[in-house]
Amino acid sequence: MKNVLASLVLVVSSAASALFASGADMLVTTSWLAEHRGERNLVLLHVGLPADFEKEHIPGALPVNPQDLAIPRTEGALVLQLLPPDQLRAKLEGLGIGDDSRVVVYFAKDWVSPTTRVYFCLDAAGLGENTSILDGGMPAWKAAGGTVVASSGDPASAIQRKPGKITVKPQPELVVDLDFVKANLTTSGIAIVDSRNTKFFDGTDPGAMPRAGHIPGAHSLPFDTLVTDDNRMKSPSETSKVLEAAGIKPGDTVVSYCHIGQQATVVYFAAKRLGHKALLYDGSWDEWSRKPELPIEKGAVEKIAADKNTPEKNVAENPNKAIAKP
Repeated sequence: MKNVLASLVLVVSSAASALFASGADMLVTTSWLAEHRGERNLVLLHVGLPADFEKEHIPGALPVNPQDLAIPRTEGALVLQLLPPDQLRAKLEGLGIGDDSRVVVYFAKDWVSPTTRVYFCLDAAGLGENTSILDGGMPAWKAAGGTVVASSGDPASAIQRKPGKITVKPQPELVVDLDFVKANLTTSGIAIVDSRNTKFFDGTDPGAMPRAGHIPGAHSLPFDTLVTDDNRMKSPSETSKVLEAAGIKPGDTVVSYCHIGQQATVVYFAAKRLGHKALLYDGSWDEWSRKPELPIEKGAVEKIAADKNTPEKNVAENPNKAIAKP
């Protein structure tokens, strides 16, 4: 019996190791970037304010923000909606990205959720297998002794890249709509996950939205509980515990939402890294709260630790500043 149990433990451990290994390339370290930065097919994307990029960035990087890859907003429209596949492909090709590109996305300061949003856009374009996030962003790069330059001293960032050619199949199905969410509120194996701060989830604060509360039956998993104090993604084992505490079971399809579909991409990234099928409700609370005929719930959740009050919470106060201030 002991041998049987030992074998079972070995199988489970091996499966877990394989699961975590499958997502290992979603994050790269500063040492990996230092080793590969000069490679021809590497595309570095810097996520942050334009003024900060002008002041300093990793040599050869190109500036980008989530709004560049979103439908231009018009009065009354939803905020930060993913571009249609053809338009998204054209935008990415304009950054010099092609089928053979190795893309690394990093944040300038503490823009974790805008960076995962850019990652999500690349994933939806069919480029997820070739895309990673630099763990810890530019602060980690600088702490490790990596070089940064101003735009005036970096000809590579000023030169217009030759457009890339993307022929891989896009994955617009990674975005789910309102009807999908309504149809799966109680579906076994599908976890609707609210990525906002708990004060928005429990309805204490409506933020800038028409109504306060959350989608009925949603799990509360504030996005910043998946990130360390120095803005690195938590380890797979730590992440697994956070998801478990939020009531998300192994094998669940994780459908994340937030205010406008930005913070939810941190949950998307973390869930995918653990091997979950991950989807994004891009309309998020921005859409759901506008429709008075849709039900809402209010109430506190005790399972999730208190939030860390990171700067990214400010998105909820004014969604129009979602790109300018994460």
